[in-house]
Amino acid sequence: MVAKYLYAFCFFFVLFACGAKPKPVPSTPYIFSVIDSAAKEKFAGQIRESYNTILGKRGFSGSILVAKNGEILFEDYQGYYDVKSKTPITATTPFHIASTSKTFTAMAILKLWEEGKIDLEKPVYTYLPGFPYTDITVRMLLNHRSGLNNYAYFMVDRQVQAYKVKGKRGRWIKKYKTIKLPVEVKPGLVNNQDMLDFMIKYKPAVIFGANRGFSYSNTNFALLALIIEKLTGKDYPTYIKENIFTPLGMEHSYVFSQKDTGHYQPSYYPNNRPYLIEKFDCIYGDKNIYSTVRDILLWDKALYQGSFISQTTLQMAFEPNSNDRPSIHNYGLGWRMLNQPDQKIIYHNGWWHGNNSVFSRFIKDTATIIVLGNRFNRNIYKAKNIAASFLAGSDTTALAE
Repeated sequence: MVAKYLYAFCFFFVLFACGAKPKPVPSTPYIFSVIDSAAKEKFAGQIRESYNTILGKRGFSGSILVAKNGEILFEDYQGYYDVKSKTPITATTPFHIASTSKTFTAMAILKLWEEGKIDLEKPVYTYLPGFPYTDITVRMLLNHRSGLNNYAYFMVDRQVQAYKVKGKRGRWIKKYKTIKLPVEVKPGLVNNQDMLDFMIKYKPAVIFGANRGFSYSNTNFALLALIIEKLTGKDYPTYIKENIFTPLGMEHSYVFSQKDTGHYQPSYYPNNRPYLIEKFDCIYGDKNIYSTVRDILLWDKALYQGSFISQTTLQMAFEPNSNDRPSIHNYGLGWRMLNQPDQKIIYHNGWWHGNNSVFSRFIKDTATIIVLGNRFNRNIYKAKNIAASFLAGSDTTALAE
C-alpha cells in the first residue's frame, strides 16, 4: 500500500513539477445525470428572475447561456449585432470573446505537451529563436509569471509623462508632456510576429524577474500563439479551427486576423458609438477568438468529457500557480480560479473594446454560465451571480473581472 502511494506521489511530482510528457492515463469523463423537466422549468424561472435583475433589464446587448449537466437551462439574446442596420443578435451571432480566448490557447499548448511536442520547462527561446529573455519558460507564459509587460504598453514610440510645477500660489500642479522614445514601431496594424520582432530588437524592460511573481499580461499568450505556429507549421487561426472548432462542432467560431479586416464588425461604447479597428486588433492568442454561447458550451462539454485533453492534464491546468500570498483567488495554466471551501470555480472573463465576456464553470455542480456582449456593460461581470439563484451555497461575489 505504501509503495502504491509512493508511486502516485512520484508520478504527480514528475507530471506537475518537471513538465515532462505524461504517461497515458485513462480519461474518466463526467457522467452527467439527466435533469427532469420539472427541475429544468424551476431552474429556468429562478435564472430568468435573477438575470433580469442583474443584467437583462440593464442595457444588455449580447447573449447568455446557463447550463447544468451539459443541458441548457436558460438562454437569451437581445440587442443588435450591427446597430446601424438594426441586425438582431441571435444564437448564431459570433462575438469577440476577448481574454476568454486564452483558455483555447492554453489548452492547445497542453495538447501539444500531451503529444510530446513541447516541454513546458524549456526556455521560450527554444521555440522562438532570438527571444531575448533567456530565463523565461513556456510554463511562465501560461501562468503569467514571466514578468513581461503588456505589448500595448511597450510597443509605442511616444509616452505621456506626468510632472509637477509650482503655480502662482505656490501649490504644486500636475501637468503632462509627451516624450518621443528611441524606438521605431511599425505603422498601421501589427501582428504577433511584429510584436516578437520588436521584443528581439529592443528588449523592453520586464516588470520583475522571471518567476518572481504574478502579473497578468497579454504578451504571454500572444507568444504562445507563435509557439503553436512554429511547432505545427500552421498559422494559429488554422490550427485552432482544425483541431478544436471543427472536431467539436463549433461551427460559428473563428480567429480574427489581418485577412479578416475587410469585414471587421465593431463593438460599441455604451452610447452605441462603434469602436474602430486599432493597432493591436490583429494580435491573437491572448484574444481575437469570435464565438457564440452555444459553441462555448460545446467547449465546456469537451473539457468535462476529456474529448480534447485528458482529465489528468486538465487538473494540472487547474492547479494554483500564483501562491505569492494567501488568497482564494489564483491562476493556473490559462484559467482563473476561486478556491472556496465548498465550491471551486474555474473561469476566465474578458474585455476588449466594447466586448465583455464571462465563462464561469462551477465544478462541483457541473454548471456553467456564459455571457458575451458587444456593447460595453460592466454588469456583464455580475452575471456570474446568477449561480446563486439555482446553485445552493454558491458565492461568486469575489470573482475577478
